[in-house]
Amino acid sequence: MTDSNATAPGGAAAASKCPVDHKALAALKARQAAEASSAASPPSSSPSFSPPPSSSSATSSGCPVNHSSSTLNPLNQMPTLSQSPAPHQPALLPTARTQSSIPRADEKNTWEYPSPQQFYNALVRKGYETPVHEVAGMVDIHNFLNEACWEEVKKWEKRFHCDCKELKLKKFQGRPKDLTPKARMYSWFGVEKPFDRHDWTVDRCGEEVRYVLDYYSSPDEMPGMPVFNVDVRPALDSPSAIFDRARMGASRLWEKVFGPAAGAEEEVQGAQ
Repeated sequence: MTDSNATAPGGAAAASKCPVDHKALAALKARQAAEASSAASPPSSSPSFSPPPSSSSATSSGCPVNHSSSTLNPLNQMPTLSQSPAPHQPALLPTARTQSSIPRADEKNTWEYPSPQQFYNALVRKGYETPVHEVAGMVDIHNFLNEACWEEVKKWEKRFHCDCKELKLKKFQGRPKDLTPKARMYSWFGVEKPFDRHDWTVDRCGEEVRYVLDYYSSPDEMPGMPVFNVDVRPALDSPSAIFDRARMGASRLWEKVFGPAAGAEEEVQGAQ
């Protein structure tokens, strides 16, 4: 993948979950200043995303996650998130939820993002103190990253499996404590470890395909405008995925030496 950019709403920093982890999202703002000056650069193949400026008012919500079950949801390994204010919450937050553009495999509609109130409750449940006025901006960034990562998945699929026209996200899981082999290898060479990892299971017209996503924070492009690098690629757990990764590596090398094929430059940049 190559680099692509955008900028964060209202100066609030955030991470990702559902497919972006709310725990990393809350911690990211405090870590951002230190990372900007001291962290080694993330892998050059990672696309960078910086959410575009947007209103922090709360019609946005937060992540392809179904929060309708009282137990852990097997599609995202998360419990139900209440729409009620948390104890001692200083101000009310909106409860409106937003539909994502990411199709579900179990229904004919798309995944629904949680509301700012649900997002805040998730942070409280994990023990994070988060200013209420920053939650809407966090939700905006969270949603933006989810959408951007789905676009990266679609670019991989279009490049190597264009016969499937109805790609869907079946389930996903945050695994912030589990380093991918690629992230571990990069860390041996001084690259800071990703602050989060997610595994997405994609329905490729009936075939389940796992993608891994490593989330890195980068120095702000402008004060208060965080930038994130997300390394999206198929997991090396099948002959098909290994072949796709090998073809992508070979095509990158070819393009560095000879340049992209005529008319394919935009597609190549997106899929890398």
